[in-house]
Amino acid sequence: MNIKPLILAGMLAMASVTSVAQTNETLKIGVEALYPPFESKAPDGTLIGFDIELGEAVCAKMQVTCEWEETSFDGLIPALNARKFDFINSAMDITAARQKVINFTQPVYVVPSQLLVKKGSGLQPTPESLKDLSIGVLQGSSQEAFVRKHWGKKGVKIVSYAAQDQIYQDLANGRIHGAVQNSPSALESFLNRPEGAEYELVEPLLHDPDIFGEGIAFGLRKNDKALKQRLDAAIQELKNDGTIGKLSEKYFNANWVAK
Repeated sequence: MNIKPLILAGMLAMASVTSVAQTNETLKIGVEALYPPFESKAPDGTLIGFDIELGEAVCAKMQVTCEWEETSFDGLIPALNARKFDFINSAMDITAARQKVINFTQPVYVVPSQLLVKKGSGLQPTPESLKDLSIGVLQGSSQEAFVRKHWGKKGVKIVSYAAQDQIYQDLANGRIHGAVQNSPSALESFLNRPEGAEYELVEPLLHDPDIFGEGIAFGLRKNDKALKQRLDAAIQELKNDGTIGKLSEKYFNANWVAK
């Protein structure tokens, strides 16, 4: 009896099982779906936005199924380390403070942060201009870290919110005098809507490499080195084939892909 064909058949079967197992792998992604155009919900509850399409593209490139797990932004890192999901994809900047507790993939994209104020107010993104005024920021965000470091100790009143839409509501109602957030969020969620018609983003862009880091990336647990390698490889392929650049143009009308 020739056993070589049987051995070959067995090897092919094992390879097939391995392939199926890889294809059937499911990864869970942590996200706060309250930050358009990065991540939000359509009226039917479907998750939409730049990060959502980016995440789906990365999962497709890795040939895995991905499920989204929603939580508050300031709860993303604790939930990640509690193993409630496998990685974070929620417009999270790579910062030195975060790198102490989690790891990051390579930078995916870089977007500016700006001060949002009422037109004609003359307010500028300086502590001197904003002294004794209230500025809204998302709790746990890089923008919160920036204003607390540069403005909070110089007389500016920092008001932290659990959700970005609450900031815009209070700004429109006059409860705060300004807000700091990623520029695309201000445009998509506020300035391009009727309630934002009397407001504007002011320059210069906010800058602090120690706060805003190298850009925005996926967050992972410190010991998940194999997953980091796989995510990095998928991200790089999507950069090389232009997928991330096209998503950036679609959502931001600019190419903000990290180099």
